[in-house]
Amino acid sequence: MRAKSGDFVLPGDILGVSEEFIPADWTYDDDGKIKSLVVGVVSRDDNHKKISVIPKTSSPAILKNGTNVVGQIMEVRGQRALVKIDSIKDNKRALLVSFVGGIHVSQAKKGYLSRLTEAFRIGDIIEAEVTKVLGLDNIDLKTSKKELGVIKAMCTRCRHFMKQTGKSEVVCSNCDNREKRKLSTNYQV
Repeated sequence: MRAKSGDFVLPGDILGVSEEFIPADWTYDDDGKIKSLVVGVVSRDDNHKKISVIPKTSSPAILKNGTNVVGQIMEVRGQRALVKIDSIKDNKRALLVSFVGGIHVSQAKKGYLSRLTEAFRIGDIIEAEVTKVLGLDNIDLKTSKKELGVIKAMCTRCRHFMKQTGKSEVVCSNCDNREKRKLSTNYQV
């Protein structure tokens, strides 16, 4: 299907292919197929080779480059931490679909980081910035700015939330376990 400007579309409808268009507002690339994220009307920009959807209802929350999100660390392995994105910061509207993002070790903090587990652990609540959206489960995030990073750390021993004791250290009030994290300046006690 090759959608034309003015066509009515539903979420998941194929609008075109990535060889032909760049996905713009309210669209995403799914294995080379550009699909709609919302119910709306197609808008094609043939000069810039972009295709987008104009929502029929008031705009739900959507991820785009530069957006700050809040999520929970699901997995930390090797060079990448996986994050279940829960919401867009300072936006009361829920996300349309569930998103999973990733933080590469080079995007976790400024300077050298020998192991990603020195920045994040499973269960930590983080704030991150979206750097690239390539689909529902292929979102690149970064936490290298000082206001980004862990906003609530979870103890790896007893699973209680921890208190900040230093610039990059937290301690568990339940079991006295001390751990390192890439803490946000907005860390919550």
